[in-house]
Amino acid sequence: MLQTIKHILNNDCPNCYKGKVFRDKSFFFSIGFPKMNEYCSHCNNKFEKEPGYFFGSMFVSYGLGVGEAIITYFIAHQFFEKTIDLRMIPIIAGVILLLSSFNLRLSRMIWIYMFKNYSN
Repeated sequence: MLQTIKHILNNDCPNCYKGKVFRDKSFFFSIGFPKMNEYCSHCNNKFEKEPGYFFGSMFVSYGLGVGEAIITYFIAHQFFEKTIDLRMIPIIAGVILLLSSFNLRLSRMIWIYMFKNYSN
């Protein structure tokens, strides 16, 4: 399990673990829409198996966003007197916007690894 998490965060191909899924050099800090390789440079594995393959990764991204919003609320809650202060909403929204590019990459990597072929 820890090896799989390491491969996901290293942007490794789910088939050979040597090629990269995304073209960007930095998996964590990148601005803009991430560019994916169509095939692995090492084993020629196709990442998008069919049209609309990554539609399900939106649900993974939603879960990541909700988790980040909850964590941000509990951190920001320490700095405000009221339990629910409307000034926390822009803080939570800002964190979600800042992490949206990272969430897109991470959710696609999780989706690829969820449906990888384990028979090899």
